[in-house]
Amino acid sequence: MKYCAIASGSNGNCYYVAKDDSAILIDAGINSKHIHLRMYNLGLLPTQIKAIFITHEHSDHIRGLSVFAKKYNLPVYITKGSYDGTRLHLPAHLVHIISHDEVVEIGGLKVYGIPKYHDAKEPCSFLVSDGTYNIGVLTDIGRPCENVQHVIQHSDVLLLESNYDEEMLRTGRYSYFLKNRISSGWGHLSNRVAVELFNAYKTDRLKHLILTHLSGENNTVDLVQQTFEPHCERIQLHVATRYQETELFDLKLVLENPVTSFSIPSALSS
Repeated sequence: MKYCAIASGSNGNCYYVAKDDSAILIDAGINSKHIHLRMYNLGLLPTQIKAIFITHEHSDHIRGLSVFAKKYNLPVYITKGSYDGTRLHLPAHLVHIISHDEVVEIGGLKVYGIPKYHDAKEPCSFLVSDGTYNIGVLTDIGRPCENVQHVIQHSDVLLLESNYDEEMLRTGRYSYFLKNRISSGWGHLSNRVAVELFNAYKTDRLKHLILTHLSGENNTVDLVQQTFEPHCERIQLHVATRYQETELFDLKLVLENPVTSFSIPSALSS
């Protein structure tokens, strides 16, 4: 399996998972032009994508969906609540309404819907499996629930939200309403809650952790790295930034080389 974050952050999210000739996107939250550019940077062809799975209707998860899906005639798997919330009018043959705990097979991949808490109409996260290895993609988590805990326990690779630093949010310029929305249990996971969740439910099978969906206003890469690095002694750690795609990871290589040093360009650390 191969995987990466094409885009990750409060300004847009798009994640790629592939097995042989079957590739999917989870969310399409940057515009179609930038999806193409970032895929090109990684040597990926848009024609390799077989389907798009949408977690929920917020703009940072669907901004490029309509143009990209229609250009390549891609099926879009989405809950009814999320699709109604998008207010998009995709061609009917592209829209595949799923329940938020459904299992969908795309080539050699099984994609499991994971119900979660978030302030959207019918949101879900996803776990992608090839029958042997599992990749969990958990963003926009208002608060941990048993579904989220279960994914962490069964993931070989985990893309986990670490959205905000609590002190930065508390003292920052956001309105009271927005601060409360983010931290209410229906918004996002703070660095503190995310690392507590990670430590409580990670298992020995977890080999790679990618921290995702960082706030541009209330978090930094350095803070996230400092929070998680002490807890990743035998786990590869990367932080996906809002500025560029991650590298394309190959799970086979990750399993063969379970720990590498953490590094990130200093220009991207704030």
